[in-house]
Amino acid sequence: MPAHAADPLALERDHLASSRAALRAMRADVEALDIKDVTANWVNAAVLERQIEERVTALADLAHTPLFFGRLDYRAHDAGTTFYIGRRHVHDAGGDPMVVDWRAPVSQPFYRASAKEPMDVRRRRRFGYTGGELTAYEDEDLTDAASASRERTSRLLQAEIERPRVGPMRDIVATIQPEQDEIVRAGIGGTVCVQGAPGTGKTAVGLHRVAYLLYAHRERLARTGTLVIGPNASFLRYIEQVLPALGELNVAQATVDDLVAHVEVRGTDSAEAARIKGDARMAEVLRRAVRSGVTMPADPVVVVRGSRRWRIPAYELEEIVRELLARDIRYGAARDALPQRIAHTVLVRMEEAGEAPDDRVQDAVARTPAVKAAVRAVWPAVDPVKLVLRLLSDAEFLAEHAEGVLTAEEQAAIRWAKPARGPKSAKWSAADAVLVDEAADLVTRTPSLGHVVLDEAQDLSPMQYRAVGRRCTTGSATVLGDIAQGTTPWATPGWREALAHLGKPDAAVEELTQGFRVPREVIAYASRLLPAIAPGLAEATSVRESAGDFAVRPVAGRELDAAVVAACREALAREGSVGLIAADARVPVLAAALAEAGLAHLTPGEETSAEARLTLVPASLAKGLEYDYVVLDEPAAVVAGEPDERTGLRRLYVALTRAVSGLTVLHAEPLPRELTA
Repeated sequence: MPAHAADPLALERDHLASSRAALRAMRADVEALDIKDVTANWVNAAVLERQIEERVTALADLAHTPLFFGRLDYRAHDAGTTFYIGRRHVHDAGGDPMVVDWRAPVSQPFYRASAKEPMDVRRRRRFGYTGGELTAYEDEDLTDAASASRERTSRLLQAEIERPRVGPMRDIVATIQPEQDEIVRAGIGGTVCVQGAPGTGKTAVGLHRVAYLLYAHRERLARTGTLVIGPNASFLRYIEQVLPALGELNVAQATVDDLVAHVEVRGTDSAEAARIKGDARMAEVLRRAVRSGVTMPADPVVVVRGSRRWRIPAYELEEIVRELLARDIRYGAARDALPQRIAHTVLVRMEEAGEAPDDRVQDAVARTPAVKAAVRAVWPAVDPVKLVLRLLSDAEFLAEHAEGVLTAEEQAAIRWAKPARGPKSAKWSAADAVLVDEAADLVTRTPSLGHVVLDEAQDLSPMQYRAVGRRCTTGSATVLGDIAQGTTPWATPGWREALAHLGKPDAAVEELTQGFRVPREVIAYASRLLPAIAPGLAEATSVRESAGDFAVRPVAGRELDAAVVAACREALAREGSVGLIAADARVPVLAAALAEAGLAHLTPGEETSAEARLTLVPASLAKGLEYDYVVLDEPAAVVAGEPDERTGLRRLYVALTRAVSGLTVLHAEPLPRELTA
């Protein structure tokens, strides 16, 4: 018997060491695979080699990432089974599990079991780590009926939630709460929309849902693909390490702008023009414009086959064209079908004359010059880029197809002041690119993925929702957002409307209101804005035991920059990351002040690769990011930097809720009245 047999912590350390050794052995087994003469050709060999490389990477033992974080001891009548719960499956040489993947069904009670509903679990054990070393454990007896009536917060769970945030977002696999776990493990067949207040972990929930679906439906999603869509590149860099830490390496990331990059975006729209271009009514304008080139045939088609001539009169051709239009299929698919339909009509004539043509004859007829010429005349090819260019440049063309849909004033607002000479010379805006994407889909179907995660969804326009929806028409989606944080002029007023534009009107809407990140005093202060920015939303609560460091400091105008620098220096004296958030217009001034004071700082997204702990964050890029300590410069300037007061207050709400441990607000101008009420 080992000398430390009576020491549970030492035994758990032994199991950790054994599990790490087993993981190294698993990786060595994969590295030792000999694939010579296994595959039929070099293509299959290359694919297999890549799969092996990915498997080796997924089996890496990350020194500072706990291999397991929990343990479940099932009741004796369930064979007295014990399972260690971790980020990936680990087995010994005999194939017996040493660590069970957190996504496995047997792991679910770790997140869901309680004294009221123990789910056949006798004891739940949580582990605490310092670096990669196991330093503590905490047991919860789920057979104690008396504890069911007592609220009890796990000390280790609380410590993990409140651990300082340095660098990119990390996974929450050790701290997933029951209401979060329900969303994570929701089936792949339906779309889930998560309305989450700041700090409720909605982004992490969405990422862990992807990891779970890849575990439960790996073969299906390997064929169809998965995609995470974020609001900007900085946000995507911030979250990019979460899925790899969970062993998932093949999930693509993109912004909506990346998805619709058919043209080079070099221009900007006014808020009003962008709002109109993003309106769902533009889909009908584009549909009309795409079909506008279709004309009814005026002449017959005469097909020569050997010594015979087969004539299809114009009225029969018109019937074919009208039937294809009535089916409302995509323009390109209908154009491809038209020559075959004409050829089929010719084949009917041949059969009536006693001939016996087959499919090869029909294909040959469809390729004859006469049929090709008829198709070009009746159903011309459409270039989506050139079509949108004409729509935005040609007042008459726009008026013709926007009649009864857009007012004359709205048409004037979206029309380019200076028509471009061609697609390459045009100063396309981000909203224009979405219109091109819509037109492209009207011509040719956009391929669908198996699952799409859409984060910060409240800021999308209806046309952007349609663009995302096209990428998951045959798949499902996880939609994440917070109505109160909508900061675009076209921000969605409600999830049901947004989900309808996405093409998922039957999606389940879940609300997360229990916060794990933002301190109580900070979220209470920020929530003073909710009646003005989102009257229907419930105020978030915080499970954090510490109230957090919170201060609002008025300063004289000429002393503001110096006070901000001093507050940053004060925050840097503590452990963790520091974010200085300011109105975009104030960023250059504060950057100069920090440089003069000798305080090195980063820009959003650089946190993943740099050592400095202070990030200067424009308010427009703060959404989705988090820092241990936040210094917020001049709230009134943040509000004034937006087109209207409501949007400005929403931007301020975002900035106020980025803090994990402490918030210092400095202002020379009066605070918005909503904060002083």
